[in-house]
Amino acid sequence: MVCDRCKTVLKQELENAGIGIVSVELGELVVLDDISVSKSVIQEIANQNGFEIIDNPTSELVENLKSLLIGAVENLKGFEENTSSFLSHRLKTDYSIISKTFSATTGITVEKYLIRLKIEKAKELLQMETMTFSEIAYALDYSAGSHLAKQFKSVTGISMTEYRKLQKWNRKTLDRIV
Repeated sequence: MVCDRCKTVLKQELENAGIGIVSVELGELVVLDDISVSKSVIQEIANQNGFEIIDNPTSELVENLKSLLIGAVENLKGFEENTSSFLSHRLKTDYSIISKTFSATTGITVEKYLIRLKIEKAKELLQMETMTFSEIAYALDYSAGSHLAKQFKSVTGISMTEYRKLQKWNRKTLDRIV
C-alpha cells in the first residue's frame, strides 16, 4: 500500500466482506480473528483492488527495495550515499544479496529499475513545465543534464524536448514500473 487512500480502500473492502480489521499499515494487515478468515478471501480482495499479498522474505525484500527507491525518486531526495550503500543500510542486508534477489525476482537490475523510476519522474516533471531540463536532472540526482537526456532518449525513444511537446503522454505510475 502506497498511500492513505490505498489503506482506506482496502480496509473498506475487507470490512464490506465481513472481515474485522484491527489495523491496515504499509506491509501489514491485522484482522480480528485470523482463524475464521480465509487467506484466499483476503488475497482475492487485495488482488481485485490492485494489491498483492507478500508472504515470503524474498518478496518482502523486493517490495521494501521498490518502496525505498520510489520514495526517494517521488520526493526528489537525492541519495547522500551511493545507491548500494543506501539500500544496504536501509534494508540491513548486504547489497550483493539485495541485487541478486531483485534481479532474479524482477528480471532487471536494481540500477535499471532506478533509471526507469527516474525517467518516469522526469516525464511527470516535463509535463508540469515548471522546471528546466537542468533543474530536472539535478532534482533526480544526475550529475549533468546531458546524462539524463541520453538516458531519457535511450529508454523512451524520444528526446526530452519532443516529449514535452507531446499531448498524449505515455506514463506509468511508479509502482507499476516492474
